[in-house]
Amino acid sequence: MRIVIVGAGIGGLITALRLHNEGIDCEIYEQSDQIRELGVGINLLPNAVKELAVVGLLDQLNEVGIRTHELFYTHRLGHQILRKPCGLDAGFTLPQFSIHRGSLQGLLLRAVRERLGAGAVHTGHRLIGFEQDAKGVRARFVHRHGDASQPVHGDALVAADGIHSTVRAILFPAEGPPRWNGVMMWRGATDWPAFGTGRSMIIAGGNTAKFVVYPIAEGRTHGTKLTNWALCVLTGQPGDPPPGRQDWSRPADPADLERHVGLFRMSLDHVALVKATGEAFEFPMCDRDPLPYWTKGRVTLLGDAAHPMYPMGSNGAGQSILDAASLGGHLARHADPADALRAYQDDRLPATSEVVLRNRVGGPESVIDEVERRAPEGFSRIEDVIDAAEIEAAVKGYAQASGSSQEQVNRPGSVAGSRTPSAEPG
Repeated sequence: MRIVIVGAGIGGLITALRLHNEGIDCEIYEQSDQIRELGVGINLLPNAVKELAVVGLLDQLNEVGIRTHELFYTHRLGHQILRKPCGLDAGFTLPQFSIHRGSLQGLLLRAVRERLGAGAVHTGHRLIGFEQDAKGVRARFVHRHGDASQPVHGDALVAADGIHSTVRAILFPAEGPPRWNGVMMWRGATDWPAFGTGRSMIIAGGNTAKFVVYPIAEGRTHGTKLTNWALCVLTGQPGDPPPGRQDWSRPADPADLERHVGLFRMSLDHVALVKATGEAFEFPMCDRDPLPYWTKGRVTLLGDAAHPMYPMGSNGAGQSILDAASLGGHLARHADPADALRAYQDDRLPATSEVVLRNRVGGPESVIDEVERRAPEGFSRIEDVIDAAEIEAAVKGYAQASGSSQEQVNRPGSVAGSRTPSAEPG
């Protein structure tokens, strides 16, 4: 069996490693001429870390990421709503990691080239179409200047080509552009004095504005961490056309940051943190509606090509990693690739569709939205605003839906195939 993977992002790279782990031959075709380590911070919950550990990457994660110790939800004005231990500190059998997205992509890329060979990743190949029959798939690519490359043959094609997936557009030509919820995100990372435990995460705000901050690597000087921040502000109406294409390299306008960053009161000097960041990026918060199917014959979707979602609950990259684990397992168990792709779809489509829809109403962060609705000017005692059982129900319900609860992750075996959905985020 030989699998053609389209896209060398996190989803495509971890898929290659999972297939290689199952003894399945594969190659990756990436449209960029050079794979750059773009983006800023993401989180990997223990369910995703578990699947990365299966392919022997736990030590590398320890080298480049931060083991998250605790998460604070706070009101926009700084009042604490919830403190939640994370990873090993919460009783999971594996840690939670905060990590630079580019660092994760880089370690996955190095692992693919070391294990599958230097020629396993083909850059400068933009997919323009494919044909399939009972014997396999033929993928057609062009190079940067538009000249066609030789068709690539495989037993199946896996499209991990992102929110603007070419394969998804071929399967669903009338779908249209991504759906914007009206929120603009500004993101950046810079060395900053450690706050809290040095492994703490804060999510502050409510319905119209949120500020997220957490360390993602050791800093270059003693006592500092490479600190990731994200400012999310409702600047449009849900359903408006996105204000720009969704990519990780669009520079932010400092005036936008200055206009909004003062909305918050925090336990660290977040205003100075933002000002000290040499390069920040803007990104409209977009997703797409869940699809009725991902698989057509020997072709399927994976990761953001299948289920782009709002970045809440640490599930974006994580769900791609769970997709890859499920796909690898089914391809190893089924002699017919088409049967394997259908089984993978039946495992993962219902679970990820629920996460997409839950993220639209705030995911686990719906707790801080509700607190702000009830107490827009803050509070003295959280018990006077919201019952502890209501908070716990919101957080635990989301964890169960995303396959990231303690019970799901700590049970023996893989967490990936989650029809219920129990069995990455990131």
